[in-house]
Amino acid sequence: MEKTKRIQSLDEMRIFAKQCASFVSEGFVIGLEGDLGAGKTTFTKFLGEALGIKGVINSPTFTIMKVYEEGRLPLYHIDAYRLEGIGADYDLEEYIDGRGVAVIEWYGRILESMPEAYLALKIEWTGEESRIISMKGSGRYEPIIEALGT
Repeated sequence: MEKTKRIQSLDEMRIFAKQCASFVSEGFVIGLEGDLGAGKTTFTKFLGEALGIKGVINSPTFTIMKVYEEGRLPLYHIDAYRLEGIGADYDLEEYIDGRGVAVIEWYGRILESMPEAYLALKIEWTGEESRIISMKGSGRYEPIIEALGT
């Protein structure tokens, strides 16, 4: 299933992330794609806030992964930008199939480590604060896409 969502401001991105957070459960996986600066980390920050994470959420580009455990579910924030073709070397599966929510920026670089079903979000710039989010997924992710799409 595929749907899109128009986002006109950071406030709308926060609302979208909060809506996503209302659906997540243990083992939930979100793959994020988009140009540098498109809003992947911003979405993750807002999702974390909605999960009750109080700490600073920022890009794990150089550390590959950051784990936040103080929310209602652990958040595993993975940046696969530097992992193309070597994702399996990092044992990411234990987090991707873990007891929390895995958010993977640049997930296309580690497709061999991705589960069969996940929520894929592609964030595209349309203006300074506006974006189009293309959502794709199957199985348990279809009702979420249906609820979030416009």
